[in-house]
Amino acid sequence: MPDILADNERTLRHEMWHRYNGDDWAAFDALPPAVRARVTRHSYDAWSVNVMMLWRHYKRIYGRTPRAERALIKYLDYCERLEREAFASRYNEAYGAVLPHDAAEASVLR
Repeated sequence: MPDILADNERTLRHEMWHRYNGDDWAAFDALPPAVRARVTRHSYDAWSVNVMMLWRHYKRIYGRTPRAERALIKYLDYCERLEREAFASRYNEAYGAVLPHDAAEASVLR
């Protein structure tokens, strides 16, 4: 029988990423407003502690600037596409069909 995860996560994200521990709400509150807005629109739980770690990385590169915010948001868009592609691929392997959401050419529900 498969292990039951401690939280409600039932996707393959745990195979793709490492989720860092910490206070998700405090991390979310510390993000710049534009990044917080993007996190709230993420198709999946964007894991605010992970996003905060990424924000620190981008601040080291660009400083606390709009450019750093745009770079992080672009990276979050990329991660979201990777997750959707992985989920669609896993669905295809399991059921031999295109993910119904993709087959319908539906937009991401936010």
